[in-house]
Amino acid sequence: MFTQHGIEPSFVDRHEAGRALATELATLRLDNPLILALPRGGVPVAREVATALGAELDILLVRKIGAPGHEEYGIGAVAEGRHPQLVVSEAVLAMAGAPPGYLEAEQQRQLAEIERRRLAWRGGRPPIPVAGRTCVVVDDGVATGNTARAAIRALRFDDAGRIILAVPVAPAEVIEQLAQEADMLVCLRTPEPFLAVSLHYRQFGQLGDEQVMALLG
Repeated sequence: MFTQHGIEPSFVDRHEAGRALATELATLRLDNPLILALPRGGVPVAREVATALGAELDILLVRKIGAPGHEEYGIGAVAEGRHPQLVVSEAVLAMAGAPPGYLEAEQQRQLAEIERRRLAWRGGRPPIPVAGRTCVVVDDGVATGNTARAAIRALRFDDAGRIILAVPVAPAEVIEQLAQEADMLVCLRTPEPFLAVSLHYRQFGQLGDEQVMALLG
C-alpha cells in the first residue's frame, strides 16, 4: 500500500470518498436536501453525494486567507453570502506577524476572487436559495476548520434551516470544534496522525475551472 509520512490513504480519490459519504448520508433520510460544495476539492465529492441522493447541487464559495509570504498556511477564511463571513484564528494570526491592515486587504482580495469564481462557475446564475433548506456542506476534508466554519456561519446569516457538515476525513479535535457550529456533522475517518488532507487520498490532483464547471453540470 502506498503511504506518505507513514499514513495509509483512506480513499483512492475524491469520487470514491463522495460515494462513501453518500452511503452514510443516505441513512439519514434527509428531506429535499441542498448539497453545497466547498470548492475546489469538495466539488467532485459533493457531485457524488448529490447524484446518489437525487439532490440539488450548488457551490458555496469560500476562500482561505493565508499568512504573509506563506499563502498555503491558513490564518482564516472568508465565505460569500448576504453577509460575507470572516473567520480568523487569532493565535495563528499573532504568530504569523501580519502587519497592520493586512487582514482587511487580504479579505477584500479574496472576496474579489470569490466574485470572479462566481461569475465563471455559475455563469451569472444566482445561488440556489438556502432559506429554510436542509443544507449539506461538503468538502474533501478538513484541516484547520476555518473554511468550514466560515461556510456554516454564512449559511446561518442566510437563514438556512438545518446545516449538516459532511466530510470524508478530518482531525478528531477539529471535528469536535465544528460540532459546535453545525447542527449535525458526518465524518467518515478521523485518522491519527492527520497532518494534511492530501495524505489520506492516493490521488489528489488539483481541479481547474473547466473541471469544476463540468462537475457542477
